[in-house]
Amino acid sequence: MREQRRLAVLCAVLLGLIPGVALAEGDAGPSALICSFEKGNSWSYDNGAYKSIAPSPLSFEITDIDLDKQSASLVIDGKNSGAARVVRALNANSFLEVANEGFLNLTTVYDLDPATGTYPAVHSRHFGILGQPIFAQYAGSCKAKS
Repeated sequence: MREQRRLAVLCAVLLGLIPGVALAEGDAGPSALICSFEKGNSWSYDNGAYKSIAPSPLSFEITDIDLDKQSASLVIDGKNSGAARVVRALNANSFLEVANEGFLNLTTVYDLDPATGTYPAVHSRHFGILGQPIFAQYAGSCKAKS
C-alpha cells in the first residue's frame, strides 16, 4: 500500500499536478511550529444576517507533532490549549482541534516554501457566543520552532 501511494505521488509530481511532495510516513518533519496569522476575516450572525469584521492578528504554537500517530498539541499564550488530530495530505498537514465546548479550529500547514523559509498556513475557527454563530478564517505562515 505504501509503495502504491509513493507511485501515485511520483506520477502526480511528474505530471505537474502538485508542486512538491509532503512528508511521507516515517519522515519526522518539525516537531513544533510557531504560527502567526496577520490577515483574515470574521463573520458573525445577528438579526438574520451575517456581518463581516476584520479579526485581530493571531499567533500560537503547534507542539508535540507526531505525524505517524496523527497527534499534536496546541499552545496559546504559553498555555497548553489542548490536543489536535493530524490529518495528512499530499502537500500539507491539517491540525484539527475540538475545543471544550465542541467548536472546531482547523489549521492547515503546507509544505515549506524555500523562497521564504516558512510554511504557508490557513487557520479557520467555527464557534459561537451566546447562541450567535461566529466563524473566522486567517492566512499566514508557520516556522519550525528551534
